[in-house]
Amino acid sequence: MTAQFSELLMLEGKQHSLCSYPLASYFALGGESVAFRASSTALSRGYIGTWEILDQRLYLIRLQGWLEDESPVSLETVFPGYPQRVFAHWFSGTLRLPQGQLLHYVHGGFGSCYEQDLLIDVTRGVITAKRVRVNGFSDEASAREGYRIHAMTTYQ
Repeated sequence: MTAQFSELLMLEGKQHSLCSYPLASYFALGGESVAFRASSTALSRGYIGTWEILDQRLYLIRLQGWLEDESPVSLETVFPGYPQRVFAHWFSGTLRLPQGQLLHYVHGGFGSCYEQDLLIDVTRGVITAKRVRVNGFSDEASAREGYRIHAMTTYQ
């Protein structure tokens, strides 16, 4: 699998790359499935979600992508009647936000390693803990900072 485009997370007024798929839990728990179209090997899930942590709660605030019938995806595509935000009550798990310089690139999923990861534990949509995992330090002054895709293939 190709390295994947990250989801986005708004946290304390800043946008971060989120290397987790909270919406996948919704579909796994029986939420109405949507036929997303994968537009590239770097976006196999077919969408990019933008999330926000507000008052210690996780919300989905935007969906971007395309359906198999080539119509655009929005938040209301998956959650009719909720055009602005949806409380992620279905999600329990750990959100991973890579930070710092790239230590080791892996051309698959979210396997690349960065200097540190901000890990946010969530239970039924509520933030229960935050911690930082230090993975090492880069020796290269010119090493890439922050999560990025390094290669991708697009579909016709």
